[in-house]
Amino acid sequence: MFALTNVMRDYPWGSPTALAELLGTTPSGGPEAELWMGAHPDSPSTALTPDGPVPLDALIAAHPEAMLGAPVRAAFGDRLPFLAKLLAAGKALSLQVHPTLERARERYAAEEAAGVPRDARQRNYKDGNHKPEMLFALTDFQALSGFRPRAEAANLFRVVEAAIATMGADAGAGTGTAAGADATELLARVLASLTSGGTEAAAIREAFEALIGGGEAAGRLVERAASALAGAAGGDLPAPLRTVIELQEQYPGDPGVLLSLLLNRISLTPGQAVYLPAGNIHAYLSGLGVEVMASSDNVLRGGLTGKHVDVPELLATVDFHPAAVPYVPTRTTSLGQQVWEPPFGEFALQRVEVSAGSEPVPLVQNGPLLVLAVSGAVLLDSPRGDLVLARGESVFVPAVENPVMVHPHTDAAGRTAVVFAVTVAS
Repeated sequence: MFALTNVMRDYPWGSPTALAELLGTTPSGGPEAELWMGAHPDSPSTALTPDGPVPLDALIAAHPEAMLGAPVRAAFGDRLPFLAKLLAAGKALSLQVHPTLERARERYAAEEAAGVPRDARQRNYKDGNHKPEMLFALTDFQALSGFRPRAEAANLFRVVEAAIATMGADAGAGTGTAAGADATELLARVLASLTSGGTEAAAIREAFEALIGGGEAAGRLVERAASALAGAAGGDLPAPLRTVIELQEQYPGDPGVLLSLLLNRISLTPGQAVYLPAGNIHAYLSGLGVEVMASSDNVLRGGLTGKHVDVPELLATVDFHPAAVPYVPTRTTSLGQQVWEPPFGEFALQRVEVSAGSEPVPLVQNGPLLVLAVSGAVLLDSPRGDLVLARGESVFVPAVENPVMVHPHTDAAGRTAVVFAVTVAS
């Protein structure tokens, strides 16, 4: 087992306190958005070895059979197939989508062949892998995920239309200015798209394209919609319409503010999880969670961001079919683990809780393991050695070090210990 030092990402949307409060660390004074745990080459964890600190990707590359095991190597090559993060959203992340494995390989190769620098603003693909992911809520967690049925979206945009009309009447002003007319025309186009004939996916795509390609008119429509909704019905708006007001405060005039009305608005309670396959457009809005994904950093953005938005590539990647929210059910095993296993081969997440006097619990292990303690302290016991893991600490367990038992090792406060572990799906 190798103790890990992990990389903290300080993206502007991060919470300044949530991760420090969870892990018992001192806040940095700035945003703390994501704690990366894994071997992605952009921000690999550092493993403490008998020979000193070594980047985890380098350690795995030097000993792939021992670190990963033969089945994992056969399925995913000589790299850790998953990446785990603690994610703390103080405000909304960008509206985004991830590609299929085939598209990621093709487009990454094309950008490499074209000589696009990997750190270039316009670069879309950082690697040749897909990025299916899962979010497990540690606190109440708000998000957008996938498209709602077009009839539901049309009803929301009708409320926006009515609110704007009421605001104009109350102010004694119509929409006669060119700017106002442009915004009104765009809203009419969106509603026409959602209520026209054709398939659900085609109608949603048409409305999506109208907003994301609406330019200045889209910005004006966003501003008018948020202002009108803020003045309508007091605080008694449904969650999707309140989201418009909240997102406008964070990303003024961004088309993603109104694109949110096309999407499912979801609220996770602690212990719930949702998975996000390729093509699912989504945005995390607020909360603290454990995020697990295939080891990739490929993100195509569609709004709520100041970063590059490649509209043609985005449209080619998004799945516009409405879909129910893809919750991941909790499976509790006879041995005491809680397991969340989405329909991806790269990863599964488990939670183990032990307290003073309780029996040790084995970790589900299909090859390598990443283990993180978020409360109390535990003793990890394997045939090759023991390691005490305290709150906020993490460890990488090679495939050859199996099985690993979680024993209670109560800290000074005698608290129940909780650990999360990520391994390859069974």
